[in-house]
Amino acid sequence: MKLVYFSWIRERLDMSDEEISLPENVISLGDLTSWMNTRGDEFKAVFEHKNVVRIAIDQEHVDDMTLDITQAKEIAFFPPMTGG
Repeated sequence: MKLVYFSWIRERLDMSDEEISLPENVISLGDLTSWMNTRGDEFKAVFEHKNVVRIAIDQEHVDDMTLDITQAKEIAFFPPMTGG
């Protein structure tokens, strides 16, 4: 699975994307964000405040943390966006 990071998340993690194999117990979006929190201090700094990080699965914004991600090809993490 490809994970993509944008804006300050990319800067904090010092990477724009990565290809990973998820642990077998990571099935839902909630599982993923909880697992990301365990990957090191830089990940914990990003994912400990789950309400701040926005998520897209295969380029579609989602907010249901119970969604099954086992068939996802790409998951992107980004901060809230403002516009005018």
